[in-house]
Amino acid sequence: MGNDIEMIGTMEGDGEVEAAMLIAFDSTQQALRAEMLLEYADIEIDLFPTPKEITAGCALSIQFPPDALKDVQEIIRQEHVEIRGIFALDNNERYVNIEE
Repeated sequence: MGNDIEMIGTMEGDGEVEAAMLIAFDSTQQALRAEMLLEYADIEIDLFPTPKEITAGCALSIQFPPDALKDVQEIIRQEHVEIRGIFALDNNERYVNIEE
């Protein structure tokens, strides 16, 4: 990612705050399926309300730490999870879809 991208929100773990990325979905079924798969893979995630700026068919999104991006992408591809996209914030605090 370029230098003009920030991560969405924060995730807390072990007393440290870390930047987070966000996956948006078109259906609740796919969001819950992704939650199960990512938890099974021991990836730290949080269910999160989909921000209003992101047009999606589902009110649920999943936050995850940026260092898990490659693992998340691999699981999504291997398990054919349908997503709206993976998002980060740019310097203007606008959501940028970094992967569809």
